[in-house]
Amino acid sequence: MTKTPNDKIVFVTPVGSMRQLGGARLLIDSLRSFGGQLRDSPIWIFETAPQKAPCQSLSQPGVDILPLDAPNTLKAYPFGPKVYTCARAEEAAAGRFTSMIVVMPDCLFVQAPLLLELGPDHDAAVRPVHITNIGLPAEAPVDLFWKRVYKTIGVSNVDFHVFSFVERQRLRAYFNTATFAINPASGICSKWLETFEVLVGDPQFQADACSDMPHRIFLHQALLSTLLVNALDSQRIRILPPEYGYPYNLQESVPEDHRAASLNDLVHVIYEERSMNPDQMTDIEVREPLRSWLARYSSIASDAR
Repeated sequence: MTKTPNDKIVFVTPVGSMRQLGGARLLIDSLRSFGGQLRDSPIWIFETAPQKAPCQSLSQPGVDILPLDAPNTLKAYPFGPKVYTCARAEEAAAGRFTSMIVVMPDCLFVQAPLLLELGPDHDAAVRPVHITNIGLPAEAPVDLFWKRVYKTIGVSNVDFHVFSFVERQRLRAYFNTATFAINPASGICSKWLETFEVLVGDPQFQADACSDMPHRIFLHQALLSTLLVNALDSQRIRILPPEYGYPYNLQESVPEDHRAASLNDLVHVIYEERSMNPDQMTDIEVREPLRSWLARYSSIASDAR
């Protein structure tokens, strides 16, 4: 029997707060409503803080709620539970799925995300970062932070370059991790957790190169970016177009010639703390039927408060 994409794909989302719980509900329903041939793919919700955000209300056919208790050392980092989630999900998905799609709860699907299905020619699908942040410019010397990241992974440098979406700065490999796809057979997420634990547990590194909040926040992103380009041939990494992972949360900062004019023309949106009430979205067009769909959810959220 020929397998459909639903047999090969699983979506993975960590939830650790009430805000993320509300976002996950919207995320699930957006996939079911606008996901096209991927709409019925299984979804695994990893409950990373059951006392603060119990997730059983998200349970429905095709959505599994999986309790997850990350070590306290990882919980001390903003995205530590996410790294732990991906490693545990990879273990469960290997041999069952060929595309594990990790999506943070503050994202929304507005069209079928077909490029997240990896197929036989790719082992990962990623977007370059939106802003440079702690990224390492291609022409700059390797700083103390990146030198330690590279050493932990076993490289001295990387020759894979990307451009940050907002500033268009050329950087050494540095990908956004709000949403990405990976073949769980690669074992990259397990290596991600292993290297993250090494650097989190290194007091000298933490004091010398990772003491400020931006580096603590984005350590996970730097590690995964380097792991991907070290472990995979560049041809096996699909660089997703701007319609995927579009940063609506940064809409005012996106250069006008790259700024999305219509929400409907995108595939996948990151909104973070931006309102998705169409009546408040004055900086982007929202056409029907998406407009009425978002208005209905905004009304439900308002009634819940």
